Amino acid sequence: MIHLPLRRAALGLAALGIAAGLIALKPALADRMTLWNIVHGACVVHVDAHQGPAPCVDVDLEHGVALLKDLVGVAQELAIPTRRVTGIEDPFLLTPAAPNYFVYAWKERSALEALLKKPAPREAVGVAINSLYMRSQDQLHLHIDCMDREVEATLKDHLGEIGGAFKPLPVPLKGRTYLARRVSEAELAANSPFQMLAEGVDGARSQMGAWSLILVGATLDGAPGFLLLADHADPVGGGHAEWLQDHECSTILSP
Repeated sequence: MIHLPLRRAALGLAALGIAAGLIALKPALADRMTLWNIVHGACVVHVDAHQGPAPCVDVDLEHGVALLKDLVGVAQELAIPTRRVTGIEDPFLLTPAAPNYFVYAWKERSALEALLKKPAPREAVGVAINSLYMRSQDQLHLHIDCMDREVEATLKDHLGEIGGAFKPLPVPLKGRTYLARRVSEAELAANSPFQMLAEGVDGARSQMGAWSLILVGATLDGAPGFLLLADHADPVGGGHAEWLQDHECSTILSP
């Protein structure tokens, strides 16, 4: 049996308590540094001490990303940098030094499938990041979860109208008009969605915090690819790409 030093044990227990008690609270009531405290104060500490990643599911120190099960939803996972990155507005994300967090998050959809105990078709999974206005935490975190059934169907119906550059979708999704573009696997490997947004939408680079993104699996001309959706947020109307997901995974669990 491994006995944690008292400080590490206290950090681990505290992080678990924080995760259980705060992440599910309304944004106004939650400690906005909870995720950072869990990842930096417990998961990374434990991995450095060769004691496993708990309370995280996984910690990839080489790429600087941790995976944490969110209390919300049956299988939702969060991909979280192990360094301080505040959110989509953080200038670090547009530098060459930034890891492609979306690539890591997409690969980790296997953790979602493990909890569902069912394979998840790529079209049924999305990786979302919310805007500065509509998030509860000030540490970057990407939501890996199932797609809403109606959203998935709408994207399939309009796939032929989505090209290789950002253009408005012809129909709203959950009441919001999203910009959408196709992304091949090679494009995703070469360029992060943050960079695609900054380079592909006029004015986005100077207002990154006002945007929300979701990367959705797709099959493009018979090959695996993605759809990248972007929404310009506002404090009242929204900017919450996570809304396009279904945290109960009804499409997969109750087809």
